[in-house]
Amino acid sequence: MALETLPVLDFSRLQAGPEEAARFRDELRDAMHEVGFLYLSGHGIPQELTDAMLDVSRRFFELPEEQKLALENVNSPQFRGYTRMGGELTAGAVDWREQIDIGVDRDPVPPGPGVADYWRLEGPNLWPEALPEMRGIVAEWMDRLSAVSLDLLRALAVSLGAPEDTFDEAFAARAFPVLKIVRYPGESDPDPKQGVGSHRDGGVLTLLLVEPGKGGLQVEHDGNWIDAPQVPGSFVVNIGEMLELATNGYLKATLHRVISPLRGTDRISLPFFYNPALDARMPQLAVSPQFQAKARGLSVDPTNSPILETYGDNALRYRLRAHPNVVAAQHADLLKD
Repeated sequence: MALETLPVLDFSRLQAGPEEAARFRDELRDAMHEVGFLYLSGHGIPQELTDAMLDVSRRFFELPEEQKLALENVNSPQFRGYTRMGGELTAGAVDWREQIDIGVDRDPVPPGPGVADYWRLEGPNLWPEALPEMRGIVAEWMDRLSAVSLDLLRALAVSLGAPEDTFDEAFAARAFPVLKIVRYPGESDPDPKQGVGSHRDGGVLTLLLVEPGKGGLQVEHDGNWIDAPQVPGSFVVNIGEMLELATNGYLKATLHRVISPLRGTDRISLPFFYNPALDARMPQLAVSPQFQAKARGLSVDPTNSPILETYGDNALRYRLRAHPNVVAAQHADLLKD
């Protein structure tokens, strides 16, 4: 029977005693093996914080154009800040959305001999002066989602027969989470138009929140596209290519895309990408034999690009492909390579 909707898991079961926690871990593993996507409820993120995030996100996009363009990502060597409508590519095609990219505020790493190119991604964010409260709201959001994400990774490790702390070293000191605050303007009329093209996430784990009552996300499963509209009180969770790499394909990084809303409407979307330190190499899980026997090897990327073992190499490659304007403005030397 064809899958019609994503599996739903209640995160609070991890705290409901050993037996219930074990069942949750098994269901989490099975969902990420078979589908690669699920809905996560019971995550403990306060509704007030969710409301504040959606509110400040919409107010950001309501700022005058010149205030948003003052934060344009061509001004950031770290590819942070505002991307104007149509300013990002997926698989070479234009994504019809505007967004602001936010990472961890850190000092930049100067490029030079012996310094890996991916360290160029480390540095400061660009914040709108007109919304001073945005920085604190986003920081709390990213901290809370990072905690949920690490607990999910620990649960996955245990479910596969690996030590619970398998991923801790790659994430503990200098994890590299990224939040995109995205607005999709309505372009479908009524034939569907691309919001984001078909792709797999290049990192480890993604938690997505969409405005209530909105859809657009579609997930590929057995050759069919499954609609994944927002379910109240839940996140859509999926794994990225680095976690597929760590399990030799037992866990599945799944193709997905976003359809633009109908004309006359729009949609706010908050994808959060939980990633390890830029110089981290994903540990190969000591997966139990019964699961390793079902590992499928790595997926074939639509662009025929191999998954790279060091996270920063993957992250930089994605940025170079998605934002050629930033590369031209900030990293012209990389074009020579």
